[in-house]
Amino acid sequence: MWARIYAIFIARNREFYRDSAGLIWNLIMPVMMILAFAFIFDGQQQPLFKVGVIGAPAPDSPLASFLAKPQINVIAVLDERAAIDAAIQKVERHQLDLLLDAQPPPRYWLNPQATQAPILEELLLAQYQTTSLPTANPNSPITALPQRQLADGLALSYADWALPGVLAMNVMFSSLWGVGWVVVRYRKNGVLRRLKATPLRPMEFLIAQVLSRLIVVLGASTLVYAGAYLLLDPPMRGSYLALIALYAAGALCMISLGLTVAARLRTEELADGLLNLLSWPMLLLSGVWFSMEGTSAAAQAISHLIPLTYLVDGARAVMIDGAGLVQVLPQIGLLLGIGVALMGLAAHLFRWE
Repeated sequence: MWARIYAIFIARNREFYRDSAGLIWNLIMPVMMILAFAFIFDGQQQPLFKVGVIGAPAPDSPLASFLAKPQINVIAVLDERAAIDAAIQKVERHQLDLLLDAQPPPRYWLNPQATQAPILEELLLAQYQTTSLPTANPNSPITALPQRQLADGLALSYADWALPGVLAMNVMFSSLWGVGWVVVRYRKNGVLRRLKATPLRPMEFLIAQVLSRLIVVLGASTLVYAGAYLLLDPPMRGSYLALIALYAAGALCMISLGLTVAARLRTEELADGLLNLLSWPMLLLSGVWFSMEGTSAAAQAISHLIPLTYLVDGARAVMIDGAGLVQVLPQIGLLLGIGVALMGLAAHLFRWE
């Protein structure tokens, strides 16, 4: 028995290392992940906190000393109602850790459910309490403690903020591997060779794959959303029709991308490597887990070229901002356009053997 097990063990290992393409992907993928993180965060020490500031604090004020700390990344906010409202919304969504109004009387906005907010609040108040200004009036705007404000009273938990991105991530992984890896396996096992002998055309085969996977992805996403709704009670302020249309367009785009990858590949290992090469940068640069505002300028620019970014942004606009179908039509149209283009490319590249 052990001799047979050993023979199969050796044969499988030989199959692995003789597939040079698959072996290369397995070796270089961890290195590429490290390089990706270095690129996103620019290889430099990043500030721990992002603080928006309305106006300019007095040079000798406790607020100026607080903002001068190296751990704080100061983001200027225009003293306009629209800009302030947008900044408060970013605090609510965990895109800003704190928002300060430097004009007297000083105020600050925070989301009490944000992880960084309590730490920043303690640092801010400690700065005011430890700053020595013996000649100043204790009740003056300079030394008076800033007034605490909630982010419009609409505190948003991290789970609420992340859920649209998690659903989009589920759509991406299920779409890419559900067709990309499976089609390559069909080719390796000879299934596609047998289909070649039938009147079935490549575009017909690809359309059938898209429709089948689309139903599975949307069904699985519905179950995930239903479970999250029962357990977390996340906000859903927009249109369900817009949300369904958005995820359907995103699934079509990702399925078409998976089919394009699988159009000519012969081994599952190589397909797995290429799908990882595509999916992980999208996952890291689309804002699924963290806001892209704290990343390097190059990473932010590339994020606008990634289809998953528009799916995540559109889903958050529907679930958190209350957007309807009309408001997310640009994202839906872009995802559909990319999907149709990739489907045409997949049909052109497709080979049965």
